[in-house]
Amino acid sequence: MSSATNIDATAVNTIGWLSAAQTTIVVPVYQRQYRWDIGACEQLLSDIREVADSDERQMHFIGSILSSASAEGDGAELVLIDGQQRITTLMLLIAALHHSVLNDPVLAADLALSADLERVLVRGSGSPDAGPARTKLRPHRAWAQVFESVVLDRRLADDEARDSRFDDNYAFFRSQVPASEARRIWTGLQRLEHVAITLGADANAQQIFESLNSTGEPLQDHELIHNYVLMGLSHAEQSEIEDSFWLPIEQNTGESIGTFWRHYLVMTTGREVDTVGGRGVYDAFRHRFPRLNLETLREQAAEWREYSAIYRTLLEPTQASDPDIARQLTHVNTFGRAMYPLVMRAYRDFSRGTVDKDSLVTTLEQVQALLLRRTVVGVSTDRLVARLCRAREEGPASLIDAIARITPSDERVRVAVKYGALPHAAYVLGRLANVDSLADLDVDHIFPLAPGDTWSGDGTREWVEYTEDEQNSHRALAHTLGNLALLEQPLAERAANTSFPDKRAAVYARSAIPTTRELADTLSWGTSAIAERTARLTADFLRIWARPGTVGIDDDGLTPILDAQRRRGWPRGWQREFEYVEYRGEHWEVQDVKYLFDRVFKRLWADERQHVVEFSARRGGPIFEAQAWNGQWHALDDTHFLYLGWDSQYMLTAVQGALEEAGLASEVFVKYSYIGEVM
Repeated sequence: MSSATNIDATAVNTIGWLSAAQTTIVVPVYQRQYRWDIGACEQLLSDIREVADSDERQMHFIGSILSSASAEGDGAELVLIDGQQRITTLMLLIAALHHSVLNDPVLAADLALSADLERVLVRGSGSPDAGPARTKLRPHRAWAQVFESVVLDRRLADDEARDSRFDDNYAFFRSQVPASEARRIWTGLQRLEHVAITLGADANAQQIFESLNSTGEPLQDHELIHNYVLMGLSHAEQSEIEDSFWLPIEQNTGESIGTFWRHYLVMTTGREVDTVGGRGVYDAFRHRFPRLNLETLREQAAEWREYSAIYRTLLEPTQASDPDIARQLTHVNTFGRAMYPLVMRAYRDFSRGTVDKDSLVTTLEQVQALLLRRTVVGVSTDRLVARLCRAREEGPASLIDAIARITPSDERVRVAVKYGALPHAAYVLGRLANVDSLADLDVDHIFPLAPGDTWSGDGTREWVEYTEDEQNSHRALAHTLGNLALLEQPLAERAANTSFPDKRAAVYARSAIPTTRELADTLSWGTSAIAERTARLTADFLRIWARPGTVGIDDDGLTPILDAQRRRGWPRGWQREFEYVEYRGEHWEVQDVKYLFDRVFKRLWADERQHVVEFSARRGGPIFEAQAWNGQWHALDDTHFLYLGWDSQYMLTAVQGALEEAGLASEVFVKYSYIGEVM
């Protein structure tokens, strides 16, 4: 077998490779900036902990590292072509570990551990002739000084206010890995492996880079979940799970399997699952099920299969055994699938006999009323379902209160219906008329959208004789409830632009739909007739799509803190993300997540100290008993300090977690600014 002449690829131990005395890695000028955020760091640390706790033969593969030998300077330098983000992050983690060891009285005495860590970080470590310490990884010169100041712990006092990914990620690792865990993390680090690919002088680096990063279509979330579930099982166990659980789930959900998993996770976690930017559903699944041995997998998979069968019924309501429920599910589908997480749980309770049919129907009616009323008044229906799922877990009364709070009032709906275009017109008119099916029915505009010159509303005056103001008044009401009617298709074809007096007898009188047939009793059609019919139908509208409960206010766009969107890094416009924050009835002029983070933790320190201490101890921050590293800190008292400096996602996650720990999350809301809505 012949060998490659310009590529040397070797599977190596990552720490051994980095620790080698001859290893020096240079990041070339054309490389992008360091971008890994705390979410990625959190995943890396989780993987290292997992391999540290596994069998000693278990290793963790971090991919391939592509480099070439430098043609300048020290011949031992490697120019990093692919792998900068991983290597830089590992260096920051090891630097944080090294500094924790040096600052701990017990571990500092372990000279071997300290030397091992330093050997990874510093070129010529341990050699008296090596000269000034330099990091083994040499980033792009534009930010090399910042990186070295972090890794070598040489940050100056006037650097405290700077923001950089190096600082943030180092601080994250420093906070999350206490000195007591140093040996565990070092064990995990020593079990990392990668393929080191070194290119010869004649190799085409760009072509190889593109090949390594062009792996066809990326795996979708449900495919990643499938692999995660089966990975590590024996062939027989994989076959059992595949045949008994996974295949039925695929059959039940079909092309909607990815959406099913997202809706299932929203339902079970009570949190929105974002799909922007890649693997949101898969990441949420791993967080929900960090470990799945065969016994727990069988139990969980049985639940997944049960819910997938329910999901199939939601997708195809005719499969419901009860015709009334099938009709209600069809109605819910008018508004899409956003409420499936709530409906799935309600249907499961009904199928198990936990609630009766009337309770299920009531929930489905309330969902429709919520969505229709919000659509009518022009309020967004996005990101509502997670909060309703949380409320349902607290009991039926809490769900009713939660729905009522975000359902627009009768007054708002009455005005919107009078002057605004009617959404989901066929659905609304069908329910007002108590029509079982909308098949073979059309929506007719009584005053036509494009009237001809001879159209008349009273049989006397023609359209061309109407004043400009009269014409504009008619056009403004053309799409409103009072000007719409359901018509059988044969009759609708005859209606067209026919004048109203002619349509009365020839069309409306012949309709079998009560709310349409009654138009035959109206002598003329104009703005006053439209307004009168709108008022009459609106009374039925408010009765059918009733607002539950007796809440004093309706939603004004406030978002519960647990549903606030977590955006990685510091996205453009983050300084004006919020208009204000409602904190337990108080109005706070808070516009960005960093200020929110600072204010909430200071308030919790004053009001709910024990809860916030327990949260911080379990999470590893953001409150510490000493300012253990350089960065932005606020003193809470003489012996406790709040660290500011993580990215926006991690700060918001900490705010949400601390408020939830203290039992206050349901009383805190954010009002997004225009900037925040479009970020």
